[in-house]
Amino acid sequence: MKISKQSQRDARQLYRSCQVNGLLDGNRVRQAVSLVLAQKPRRYLEILSRLCRLVRLDVEQHAARVESAAPLPADLQMDVTGRIKTIYGAGVEISFGQNPALLGGLRIKVGSDLYDGSIRTRLEKLVQSF
Repeated sequence: MKISKQSQRDARQLYRSCQVNGLLDGNRVRQAVSLVLAQKPRRYLEILSRLCRLVRLDVEQHAARVESAAPLPADLQMDVTGRIKTIYGAGVEISFGQNPALLGGLRIKVGSDLYDGSIRTRLEKLVQSF
């Protein structure tokens, strides 16, 4: 769906007004959506769809997924958490999981950034190099 430039500007302005100290506030987003639905300005569906996209991208950017082949000890989890928060800021929510297919190492995904230090990926690269 093509969105007009004015609707994009309005959605960005709403998105910025929903941020508190650089982090998105869920209550403000709900208030902004209900306000737009109550007033129903011109092309309000376009504004809401763009706002939804901006919110989704923000949530993805502030969520980190750390995968390992075996459960990580608590001290290593704290170290990884500290390093991720140093790079991406304190607003990142980190979840840890297991993926036995990795064979070893870590795979960290934050937003669209992927840091893959797994043995499986290294072996695949080695096979491709021959």
